[in-house]
Amino acid sequence: MTYRFYFTVRSFKENSTSTGYGKFHYKLFIVCYLIFMNTGFGTCSTGLIVPVASCDFAMSTMDIGRLTAAPMLGMAFGSYFWACLADIRGRKVALLSALFLDATAGILSSIAPNFWLFVVLRFFNGFAIIGQSAMVFPYLGEFQPSKIREKILAWMEMAWTTGITILPLLGWLIIPMTFNFQFYKFSFASRNLFVLICGMVPLLIGISLCFFPETPKYLIEDGQEMRAIKVLQLMYAENTRNPRENYPVESITNNEEHLSEKSPLLLNGNAGRFVVARRTGTARMKKDKELKKMLIEMIRHMVTIFKPPYLLKTFLCASIQFTMTSSYYTLMAWFPELFRRFAEFEEKYPGESASICTVSESDSSNNTISDIPCDMEIRNSVYYFTFFLGLACVPTSIWLPLCIGKLGYRFFLVFSTVVSACVALAMFFIASSTQNIILSCIFEALTSMGVSVVYCILVDFYPTHLRWEFS
Repeated sequence: MTYRFYFTVRSFKENSTSTGYGKFHYKLFIVCYLIFMNTGFGTCSTGLIVPVASCDFAMSTMDIGRLTAAPMLGMAFGSYFWACLADIRGRKVALLSALFLDATAGILSSIAPNFWLFVVLRFFNGFAIIGQSAMVFPYLGEFQPSKIREKILAWMEMAWTTGITILPLLGWLIIPMTFNFQFYKFSFASRNLFVLICGMVPLLIGISLCFFPETPKYLIEDGQEMRAIKVLQLMYAENTRNPRENYPVESITNNEEHLSEKSPLLLNGNAGRFVVARRTGTARMKKDKELKKMLIEMIRHMVTIFKPPYLLKTFLCASIQFTMTSSYYTLMAWFPELFRRFAEFEEKYPGESASICTVSESDSSNNTISDIPCDMEIRNSVYYFTFFLGLACVPTSIWLPLCIGKLGYRFFLVFSTVVSACVALAMFFIASSTQNIILSCIFEALTSMGVSVVYCILVDFYPTHLRWEFS
């Protein structure tokens, strides 16, 4: 007797129950964890570099502002580029490109001989970082069963926490070193070594990612059915330790007689094999199409997110993401410099209270420092205050995945945005470095949690061919 069961392609791709869950998913999570950890490295490393680089390049406060803004500007310009690349060439290619660009810009930054070249390279660091942070969530999410995907993506918040916790420890270990190798007019000191190591991290992660496949969801929608089958067979073999040939999906076909919204996935009881029928109307463009047609399709996708039923979601997600990240990334890059200024003020004027404006106005870096002696030593308080910022995220990083299923996205978004906004306003009234670090830690913990929640929402709210346009 022959039995037929009907499923949707969406259900098949989201549940992925036929591949099992095990070794492949664990390895994938580790690599994606490292990628998101690296975005923490890249975002916050500029803040630790600024105090020392200000001596190397005789930087004024305006120069410090330009250097701090360069990665943020790169992030702003990089979003749509990575969306296009991911849609045309695939998630893995775009993610690898972002990692290797980050590595190249980071390594070259370590030997940059002047200020403006260093600023340009930090711009490309930010350009690459936004590609990693925007793509790692969908890349990981498209491999996950829908029933646990929400929690798996929520645990990625811990990766960011790991990155911003390890970074100040790494800086504390390297930057205080006193070596300085001179070669003609070029010098290589501890600051250069710190930047070099930060640049090597994405290089090593990118090499590791080369051994992972493209997501089967993208391959199916791109018309690469045989490649998708091979990826699913790989997942099945690693998870179940059974031969790839035992995987119950035999082929993916474009058989149009089954292209119904309700029944594109068929199971023939006699054959014991799945047959996936792909709807050609939503299929991804073939690779052999002209670039012009690809760009037209990309524009069509972008326009789609500004039409119902995505219009309201797009407006809300874009507004939340803009308001959170604009303040979050800016303050995270500025916090180490602010810690340094508080430390110097309290050393010069012990026992006196001071606001952020007071310590900024009294700091000698308001003037160009090329003509005065430059103390390249960073106070230890800068490192352990920055380390505290990372530790402050641990409770929220655990709270989010454990309670996301019960409390939902809305609760975490409202809670993180409202409380972090109140904390940011309260920073105008601080009078000491202790108050500054307390409020900074609360702001960092809640805002980073909110940013991660938005990334999780994008994976759930938007179909594969649209979520990249939004990032």
